[in-house]
Amino acid sequence: MLLAGYLPVIVFLGIAAALGLLLMGLGLALGRGEASSEKDSPYECGFEPFEDSRMKFDVRYYLVAILFIVFDLEIAFLFPWAVSLDLIGLFGLGAMAIFLLILVVGFIYEWKKGALEWD
Repeated sequence: MLLAGYLPVIVFLGIAAALGLLLMGLGLALGRGEASSEKDSPYECGFEPFEDSRMKFDVRYYLVAILFIVFDLEIAFLFPWAVSLDLIGLFGLGAMAIFLLILVVGFIYEWKKGALEWD
């Protein structure tokens, strides 16, 4: 009786596991699996593999990645805000205006610092 609430979750996990195993099995059965030096080489962000793992990496890559995450989260917050705008009224509009202002200031700061330049 206590586990009846968990039955849909257990069924969902079972179907997901079965589908995952089925797709992996199909990939193994139908795939060619021919090894080559290009397939076995490590892939590092579009660059040729480095000889030394301790080599310095440009920090601008991480700045652009963080910028992408920030604006991706902004979009994730804008959708529910837009849907519920009639319920939250002017307070919600002001809160989102402050939120967007903070993000714009951060974007201008990164732009002025040259984080978006790929010399």
